Amino acid sequence: MVKALFLAGLLLLAAPVAAQYRVAYVDADRVIQSSPQFEEVVRGLEEEFNRRREELRSRQEQLRQLEEKLSRDGAVMSSSEVRKLEQDIRSHQRRLKHSVEELDEDMSLRRNDALSRLLRQVQEVVREVGREEQIDLIFSTGVAYFSERADISELVLERLREKYRKR
Repeated sequence: MVKALFLAGLLLLAAPVAAQYRVAYVDADRVIQSSPQFEEVVRGLEEEFNRRREELRSRQEQLRQLEEKLSRDGAVMSSSEVRKLEQDIRSHQRRLKHSVEELDEDMSLRRNDALSRLLRQVQEVVREVGREEQIDLIFSTGVAYFSERADISELVLERLREKYRKR
């Protein structure tokens, strides 16, 4: 009982202090994924890696044709021809696997780099909005609840769109 009274007293004392601060929330993931900058990053990465993906598809088709030849003609081929074709298939498989892994790694590095730059831009805009709107504290991830009134995600997103148009 004494603890409850003590906590209630603390809350009453803290209420006027808390009223002096403005607090807001921004959904950074939604802002990033809805921004035109994100769309540009996605398009740029697709364009950048499209040629390599096409090359890999072509090499996969070549491998499929070699495997098809082995299954279709293997019975009528000499054992040395079969061994040579099997070695050729394994060699193609290894090179293809290595190329796929290399492409995945390159894409991942480029995506992470581009998203890091975008995240820094979002953070900069959040700070700008915080200063301009005189917000003392802006939460992002790990928030259990926020009211629509405290959500400034749309304001941040609109500012990002403005910056994108001004480029």
